[in-house]
Amino acid sequence: MNFFLKALVKKQLRGVPDDQIEMILKIVENNPQLFKKIAEEIQAEIESGADQQEAAMRIMKAHESELKGIVGK
Repeated sequence: MNFFLKALVKKQLRGVPDDQIEMILKIVENNPQLFKKIAEEIQAEIESGADQQEAAMRIMKAHESELKGIVGK
């Protein structure tokens, strides 16, 4: 895992236990295309005027089954 990416994620997720951060990073590392797609969809909603948090929740909900499949591996 890229050291700088890991440091950035840890900074953004202050207060989240290290083991959970590691789990998140492994999930993203194992399926980067899905997370790229999710990020692009969230960005498109934000550019359309949606609130960032609401857009993220809506998009994550739309990809819930895919995300559950990844977490279950």
